[in-house]
Parts: sequence; structure tokens; C-alpha cells
Amino acid sequence: MANTQGPEGNYDPAGSTQMFRAFVDDPQSRQQQQAATTRGPRVGLIVGVIVAVAIVAVVAWLALK
Repeated sequence: MANTQGPEGNYDPAGSTQMFRAFVDDPQSRQQQQAATTRGPRVGLIVGVIVAVAIVAVVAWLALK
């Protein structure tokens, strides 16, 4: 049975603290997560602006017709 110690010296039988820290401190996964989250809202914003401009153009065209 392997006894692992947490960062404060507390007993951690499953080693979950070390696994969690390895996951959180992994710079590659953090960069991938940031890339995914920065693209999503930007694309949605661009599509929303295009749709809004198209709606305003159609309403203006109908009003001036």
C-alpha cells in the first residue's frame, strides 16, 4: 500500500491531491482550454452582429419601399 503525502503533509490515500495539481498545473491543457474558450464567444459575437445588421437592413428596406 502506497502512502502519499499531500502538499501540507496530510495523508492522502488515493493521491487525489497530486493528480488534481498535475491536472490544474498542466500548461498544455490550460492553453488548449483558453484557445477553445476565446474562439467560441468571438464567433458567436460576429454572427450575432451580422444577423443584427441584416435585420436592420431588411427593416429599413421595407420602411423605405
